[in-house]
Amino acid sequence: MDLEKAVRTGAFRKDLLARIQLWSFELLGLKERPEDIEPNLDYELERWNREEGKRVRMSREVRAEFLRFAMSPEAKWTTNFRDLRGIVERMATLAEGGIITPAVLKTEMDRIKQRWAREGEAVEGSDAILRSLMGEDRLAKLDLIDRIQLSGVIQVCRECRSAAEAARKLFAASRDEKTNDSDRITKYLKQFGLHFSDCSGRS
Repeated sequence: MDLEKAVRTGAFRKDLLARIQLWSFELLGLKERPEDIEPNLDYELERWNREEGKRVRMSREVRAEFLRFAMSPEAKWTTNFRDLRGIVERMATLAEGGIITPAVLKTEMDRIKQRWAREGEAVEGSDAILRSLMGEDRLAKLDLIDRIQLSGVIQVCRECRSAAEAARKLFAASRDEKTNDSDRITKYLKQFGLHFSDCSGRS
């Protein structure tokens, strides 16, 4: 969570952020850290074996093929280590006789590539909406997480008759009687140079 943005939208307390902001670190995603894939492959396989009380392993050839794929442009790692853990768990579960075979590996690689492709299509659709409102240059400056979140907010705005109605939907879990719904959504959109009327198509 980007706490500085949460402060600007009123979703997080500024004084609390100041207290916990003494140390801050930027952690790159798994796609930018290929050197971490192999040791974490070993860790996840050992963890699964320990928790399941079984002994599953990869042949040298299957391991090499997995690492080739994992470090290639094909591997998107959209949820980082959750993706890696899920892949290992599924392969280990499907491994007959305690060995992850080339067939099991191929099935899992095909499955995860299809999922990443679907996610990519969804992002492209979201980008089209944002591009029409913000232009290519401004869109290029947004992180992927901001693009996804903002496109979701815009979709809700398009479905609502007012900024207050949109805010009540978007912030349902964190709002209270003192919440100024219109002000909250206005502040969120303002950080992207947008207004509710831009997103809803209403003047």
